[in-house]
Amino acid sequence: MVDRPDAVSRIRHALRRARVVALIGPRQCGKTTLARRLLPADSPRYFDLEHPMSLAQLAEPMTALAPLRGLVVIDEVQRRPDLFPVLRVLADRQPSPARFLVLGSASPELLRQASESLAGRLETITLSGFSLAEVGASALARHWERGGFPRAFLGRSRNDSFIWRRQFIQTFLERDVPLLGIGVPAPTLLRFWTMLAHYHGQVWNAAEPARSLGASEPTVRRYLDLLTGLYMVRQLQPWHQNIAKRQVKAPKVFLRDSGLLHALLGIHATSDLLAHPKCGASWEGYAIDEVLKAVEPDQGYYWATYQGAELDLLLLRDGERLGVEVKRTDAPTLTPSMRIALSDLQLDRLVVLYPGPARYDLGERVTVVPLADLATRGVDPFGSRASARGGRRRS
Repeated sequence: MVDRPDAVSRIRHALRRARVVALIGPRQCGKTTLARRLLPADSPRYFDLEHPMSLAQLAEPMTALAPLRGLVVIDEVQRRPDLFPVLRVLADRQPSPARFLVLGSASPELLRQASESLAGRLETITLSGFSLAEVGASALARHWERGGFPRAFLGRSRNDSFIWRRQFIQTFLERDVPLLGIGVPAPTLLRFWTMLAHYHGQVWNAAEPARSLGASEPTVRRYLDLLTGLYMVRQLQPWHQNIAKRQVKAPKVFLRDSGLLHALLGIHATSDLLAHPKCGASWEGYAIDEVLKAVEPDQGYYWATYQGAELDLLLLRDGERLGVEVKRTDAPTLTPSMRIALSDLQLDRLVVLYPGPARYDLGERVTVVPLADLATRGVDPFGSRASARGGRRRS
């Protein structure tokens, strides 16, 4: 098992602040395990909406939930969106005898009723699979290859991990997506998801996927937003400002878990990955995801111009502009593109992440940092203590 004390601490602090806390993230990322650290699964205040008994108990939700005191956990809440208006009524009681922790595998934007019913009452914590900080620097290669889903990372063998990831993809498409009332055929969504794996790290252009699927561009855009709302895909938005250059204004698309990316690409082992054409893009997406977990910025973007200047990641945090470049080379150097980004974006600091072992300066405000440094809990790559905000969001 991998200990996740920071995640448990974030949940505890959120429950002290808010009467309803949503722990959201992809299926099988460890939400239920964390919730059971706070309340045993056999407690009468723990409801698992995949269990027939819990569903029967919540047939009359107000009758079942109103008498409860203390922490109440509702797992897989996306199966019963009609519970959100009930939670609003219970959260408004004065004094409030209960705190509610709801676990879900879809974003509040996808579960529109959640954001509407619990506006101003809900604190959201987004959980992913294991981070590099949780598994340690010694496991970096394994973590990159297998991804952060606990069962994939902890698989007894490389083959066990790969089989679990392929079965997860199949189950996700055939069971989980239809349960949300989404009527996209599983084979169609699998084809689209596989296409996205080959577009990983590229600027989104709907035209080619639409032609390949024989669908309209609005339709494939809907598929992209669906996988984004289910935490399978990250759309990294572009940053643009008033400078004398034409700037790219379409998002970049990344699969959020490197292990699922490799499964969709048919990559079984690190040796296969290092020889694959998508190796560099995979490394970039993996590094970007780990930086976002470590730094917890207010906002994150990429930046690119049609003249060729670009920045992999622009982070806005506490009034600072922080730049991140990802390089899979032994000794990164200061490039013209980095100089342009420093000047045009007025960066306070720029970090270049690479797979090597040593940290060194490239110039004023520019530092090369080993990606493995992100495994040090509580320290971000810019050399300061990481934010204590815990990824929370009021909605």
